[in-house]
Amino acid sequence: MSIKNIIALMDRGYPIGLKFLPDSPAPQTNRLFCELIQQARQGETISFSEQGCPVGAYVLGRDAPRPEEYYFNSGRYSSKEAAARAAEALPRLEAPYSSIQLFPLTENTPDFDVMLLFLSPEKAMRLVQAFSYHDGRPLTITTGGTASVCGDCTAAPATNGRICISLGCKGSRKHSKYGKDELIAAIPFNLVKDICEGLLAIPGIFD
Repeated sequence: MSIKNIIALMDRGYPIGLKFLPDSPAPQTNRLFCELIQQARQGETISFSEQGCPVGAYVLGRDAPRPEEYYFNSGRYSSKEAAARAAEALPRLEAPYSSIQLFPLTENTPDFDVMLLFLSPEKAMRLVQAFSYHDGRPLTITTGGTASVCGDCTAAPATNGRICISLGCKGSRKHSKYGKDELIAAIPFNLVKDICEGLLAIPGIFD
């Protein structure tokens, strides 16, 4: 299956494929998940078992505490109760895996679990329109401005099989430095065919 028209949504770099491998040992890394995603965006293929972000470790289903104390100490929430509510709302991977592989997606990449893209608002709009093409359903977006790359756009679509668009988060924008003009979007593999068909069929902006 060609994903050429989805790739064309990206203005800079490659879309990233994510594969959760059940029995494929890989080294640990101190780099953060969102930093590794940017390396794959620039053309690298990376496999790892553990990464360096404690919030990412929790969201990606590793043996890590829920980050409510970290969130409260960061000053992002007015009380411990608000921080606990935000941490409780984080998506989390439940399915076991031994490692994650990240790789740049090309036109005929055959196999991935989730595709992650960095899009301008205009291109994100096109993605939403392609999603709605087949049955008219609007896209529901849930984000708290936290754990955007690892949670909103990795754990959530891998778990619920739905498209996600995220505005980003302080951590990923600080550490991986994607553009101020970019949003993050994720497409689970089960929706790629429908999105490709929708992008081919919907009218252009000035049609």
